[in-house]
Amino acid sequence: MEKEAAIEEGGACASLPLPPPKLPATVKPDRESPKHSIVTRHGVGRSGHPISLQSNHFNVSVNSPDVVFYHYNVSILSEDDKAVEGKGIGRKLVDRLYETFTSDFSGKRFAYDGERSLYTVGPLPQIKQEYPLVLEESFAKCEKGSPDGGSSGANAKRSKHSFRSKSYKVGISYAAKIPFKPVALALALKGTEADNGTQDSLRVLDIILRQQAANRGCLLVRQSFFHDDSGNFVDVGGGVSAVRGFHSSFRATQRGLSLNLDVSTTMILTPGPVINFLIANQNVQEPRQIDWMKAKRMLKNMRIKTMHRNTEYKITGLSEKPCNQQYFPMKVKNGDGDNGNAVEITVYEYFTKHCGIELKYSAYLPCLDVGKPKRPNYLPLELCSLVSLQRYTKALSSNQRATLVEKSRQKPPERMHILADALRSHGYNEDPVLAACGISIEKRLTQVEGRILETPKLKVGRNEDCIPRNGRWNFNNKMFLSPTKIETWGVVNFSARCDMSFISRELINCGRNKGIHIERPQTLIEEDQQFRRATPVARVERMFEQLKSKFKEGPPQFILCVLPERKNSDIYGPWKRLSLVKFGVVTQCISPFKINDQYLTNVLLKINAKLGGINSLLAIERPSNIPLLKDTPTFILGMDVSHGSPGRADIPSIAAVVGSRCWPLISIYRASVRTQSPKAEMIESLYKPLANGHDDGIIRELLMDFYATSNHCKPKQIILFRDGVSESQFNQVLNIEVEQIIKAYQNLGEVYLPKFTVIVTQKNHHTRLFLANQAKDPVNVPPGTVVDTKIVHPRNYDFYMCAHAGMIGTSRPAHYHILLDEIGFTPDDLQNLIHSLSYVYQRSTTAISIVAPISYAHLAAKQVGQFLKFEDLENSSEQKTMTSSGNIPVPELPRLNKAVAKTMFFC
Repeated sequence: MEKEAAIEEGGACASLPLPPPKLPATVKPDRESPKHSIVTRHGVGRSGHPISLQSNHFNVSVNSPDVVFYHYNVSILSEDDKAVEGKGIGRKLVDRLYETFTSDFSGKRFAYDGERSLYTVGPLPQIKQEYPLVLEESFAKCEKGSPDGGSSGANAKRSKHSFRSKSYKVGISYAAKIPFKPVALALALKGTEADNGTQDSLRVLDIILRQQAANRGCLLVRQSFFHDDSGNFVDVGGGVSAVRGFHSSFRATQRGLSLNLDVSTTMILTPGPVINFLIANQNVQEPRQIDWMKAKRMLKNMRIKTMHRNTEYKITGLSEKPCNQQYFPMKVKNGDGDNGNAVEITVYEYFTKHCGIELKYSAYLPCLDVGKPKRPNYLPLELCSLVSLQRYTKALSSNQRATLVEKSRQKPPERMHILADALRSHGYNEDPVLAACGISIEKRLTQVEGRILETPKLKVGRNEDCIPRNGRWNFNNKMFLSPTKIETWGVVNFSARCDMSFISRELINCGRNKGIHIERPQTLIEEDQQFRRATPVARVERMFEQLKSKFKEGPPQFILCVLPERKNSDIYGPWKRLSLVKFGVVTQCISPFKINDQYLTNVLLKINAKLGGINSLLAIERPSNIPLLKDTPTFILGMDVSHGSPGRADIPSIAAVVGSRCWPLISIYRASVRTQSPKAEMIESLYKPLANGHDDGIIRELLMDFYATSNHCKPKQIILFRDGVSESQFNQVLNIEVEQIIKAYQNLGEVYLPKFTVIVTQKNHHTRLFLANQAKDPVNVPPGTVVDTKIVHPRNYDFYMCAHAGMIGTSRPAHYHILLDEIGFTPDDLQNLIHSLSYVYQRSTTAISIVAPISYAHLAAKQVGQFLKFEDLENSSEQKTMTSSGNIPVPELPRLNKAVAKTMFFC
């Protein structure tokens, strides 16, 4: 590492020997790096003030611990012996199987996962290899010439229904035994064997919960279920609704088995007339304004029900012509009852004259096609309604997200009341399969003891102390700790409603109060109106051409950019890409609605951090007094992977890693961001050896920066925070990602490896904490609340922490899992360090819900990920490609300009 640093940073280490040569791929070293295993808990924290809490874990009693689950494989074949894979058909067939052959199974109830696995409590009696079954489906009777599968006679005004029978063969074969005993013994054994057995048993119990919800006709989304109750629907706009349901899962905890029950929300298509959905989805006023090409893409595969026949169909497309011009051949019966000649008739005429249905507005609109490619089946729009509980999986707009948060938030007492009612109404204790396991569930929330950690003290300007209260502080009458000086800057305006002169004057005045000396801007550039209809990329390129003409002596320190929209502006991505990649200048984008001191202070927090200033530090950072970190060079990493929008498998994932710099500080970071295979969760570019033996990976880049900014100290300890991985991926973090970091370290010629502490952060979980006297005190738990007993894992080292002040709804604590701790933190030291890292977020004056390195990684991935949204990415001269393990070309992000790569550009 020292040799590399000397070359890049011009340090005084040029006389050090070269790193050892890399071994060929075919030669194995004498000593391989040791593989790691997940550590177990070695104590609980004691610091802080005790607080009595409740959690939405409900204690479970097991009266028959010797129960054995029997796992059977399920196969479904059609009458022509082809495998049936369609979703939904499996549950119908297994239900029919139970009804038809109940005596064969001695009445023993099933728990079916909807796909290929079926579970019972105890073995089934002698079972056949295959069971013949017949399903009858109601459908509209199809006579030749009908566009919708109805009759074509002039007097056939009433719907005619028939039943179509389909034959299937359901095969059931024994697969394995799963003893329920490990759940009951998990606390006593606390070993790997018990843990593996526990997971298998818990998986079966969760399938039982899903089966119960499926029997009630719920929409199932993993372990959440949603009733078809319009009282639980919340319209968020765009033809989309949020539906409130419940998450339920069994978990092994220190106290034993528990049921984790929580309120859950998913998005669905708003049920109702298709035309109403299209008008709302495209935000138009009337049907004639609908973009039908866009509508065709949106409607494909949606399920609809017809009003005139009450029959369900799946949309396959739209007709090419309007309803009153779309012809189809209809055979008319002659007087003898024989089929006559085919006549061409429009869909509109068929429904109005032959079916006697009045169509009010469909004549000039396309028809829905619910048929097959070579056999279309047309239906007028106004006769069709969207079926309820159809999931909407696309990304929500910013307005939809805001509406969802506003309408679905629940204060803690309300959430507790909803959960208590749900537990009573769902009748878990009456479920026959759970009863066969001897399971009974308490109806009270679990009482737990927590602790409130001491609030970290901060240092601001003039060496003043700042003590946050309730997780918040401000800079009223205070200055930034290390304010920067801004001598050359400019303002560009893409918005017609902003006064640039006023904004710049107010920013200069506010900066003066915070200790930042800001000169008058060198230029104010207003976008020419004639360019506002150009593409976003063209608008940005035009603006930068104007900037270059104004700053001929060199780039400015930073540019203030006024955008026309607050969120999701088309300008933002192209602007950030050109500024960070091509021109190498720090920028701050704003779209002010109300300009006041608080707003400008928040803007200056970001500008100061981006330009190398420091807004505040922990009091224990200067002088350093952080346990286990103050005397040993320690490198802190935050890692996260951001994936594309749901349903977009072609969008590369974005891996972002931030690393600390300027040790012994723990508040300053820089980022490195790369693309990788779509939906790949393990980061692929931590160590990236090239053909010439050099490493082009993320970790080398961050290690070199740490070395250059930390008095040429090499890290002897690495604290790794990893976000976005599930419990099933913990071993991959240790044995893939940590190993890649070690290889990157060794590639720099290092022999002695640093000690690692690896911590996974999780926010996507369903554990909530409430005050014990919540009815009298309807607020969230105080910031700094930590819980590391009772509801935590019985063996692994984890805890819950709510570092922030929850002002809206019910707070969600962060769930921290310690996978490895070679550094040797005590529980108190580690919890206080993590708590402190929630107070070093430079762009706000509040404690945040997860540690700052993870939040910075989120920001970096999101900002640089904007580069992938441009139409010019494929033609960019900076673009390269890399090949994933699946041989899929992945566009590589252009590297940031050296002038900004080491800044906190992501703030």
